Amino acid sequence: MLRIAVVGSGPSGVYTAQSLLDQPAGQRVPVAVDVLDRLPCPFGLVRYGVAPDHEKIKSLQGTLRQVLERPEVRFLGNVQVGEGGVPAARLRELYHAVVYCVGAARDRRLGIPGEDLAGSFSATDFVAWYSAHPDAPGAAFPLSARAAVVIGVGNVAVDVARILVRGQAELRLTDMPQGPLDALAAGAVRDVYMVGRRGPSQAKFTTKELRELGTLPGADVVVDEPELAADPGYADPSALPGAAKRNVAALRGWAGAPGGGAERRVHLRFFLRPVEILDDGTGSVAGVRFERTAPDAAGGVRGTGTFVDIPAQFVLRSVGYRGVPLPGLPFDPAGGTVPHEQGRVLRDGERSPGEYVAGWIKRGPTGVIGTNRPCAKETAHALLADAPALAARRVAAGDPLTGLRALGLDPVEWPGWLGIETAEAALGRSLSRGSVKIGDWAGLLAAARGAHR
Repeated sequence: MLRIAVVGSGPSGVYTAQSLLDQPAGQRVPVAVDVLDRLPCPFGLVRYGVAPDHEKIKSLQGTLRQVLERPEVRFLGNVQVGEGGVPAARLRELYHAVVYCVGAARDRRLGIPGEDLAGSFSATDFVAWYSAHPDAPGAAFPLSARAAVVIGVGNVAVDVARILVRGQAELRLTDMPQGPLDALAAGAVRDVYMVGRRGPSQAKFTTKELRELGTLPGADVVVDEPELAADPGYADPSALPGAAKRNVAALRGWAGAPGGGAERRVHLRFFLRPVEILDDGTGSVAGVRFERTAPDAAGGVRGTGTFVDIPAQFVLRSVGYRGVPLPGLPFDPAGGTVPHEQGRVLRDGERSPGEYVAGWIKRGPTGVIGTNRPCAKETAHALLADAPALAARRVAAGDPLTGLRALGLDPVEWPGWLGIETAEAALGRSLSRGSVKIGDWAGLLAAARGAHR
């Protein structure tokens, strides 16, 4: 029986566990999988990254939980790996193999003046706040602003723009915590500018998320047709790849439609590169200065020397993520990933026995949730191919859970997670809503511990 630790219970971690159990025909490697997570709750970005109004995507939790409820799998939450928790070296002593599925936890910086002014935030912090992540910063977002700028044109940028203009009636039906719900309902934001440095055919958002902006009650989508027309693919999108073609078609439809006079507006702007977040003279955001760009011959953009200011009091930066080093593992700072060969961790170019990676820490922050499935499968197949050598590794006797507790850790097992779910359902009933997330460590752990009484 191979004892395997999967570090991270998001899609890449759970898909890895599933691939280890659902082995290819003719392969019969007996495995027991512990899925470890720093948080007391499973599901990773499906719980804490998918917008609360995207119930269909959030329903993926049901698929993930089926894996975590299998008898060969054990969920162990509230387990920090690395500094302050279980060292990577100790994990290698407790398990025949460890698969790291820890994602990419750090936002990319813009590297421009004014980035740290009051009122300028990473989109990740905003998502963590309205998603009830227990590590969400306590900073007060300036929702009294009349205008907000979202820098970036990926799906996270679309999410935060949509949440800013959603009405309370729609958000009340979600599991959003009551505090963010009330704050957004009382907010004054009327104009949200989502801005990309390239053209619409190179935007990273998916068509479904883009089109959803046009269905929001009480909100109009506004596009600048001259900016769209600067894209070489705008006049004749037939030669564009499928997703780009559909995106351009959606934008062309809005360009030709009159505004509906709605109370709130989402402005989609392109070919604008941020160069400075402007100071209002008191250390707070007054707007963003952009340099207008134009397509170059290499498929990128070049600066034109023309500048455009967009007044705003709230800025959300959504320009991607980077992996962070995990103590005890090798790390490639250029790519923000762990060096690997088909998921096998490489130390100084050589395979490190018993160590593997999957997900964003393996390939970088690319793709959608489903992209993690083939990535996890590749790693799991590599691990299973190594099974004879892994089985020969000497590991500590007894249950690894005993070894984790000996380090002072207090893991939350599956019944504890069910206790959290029960407590969140009760919280929702008390607010005359559906299930409502608990957003603080103390509340989560109290609910988990209460399940054992």
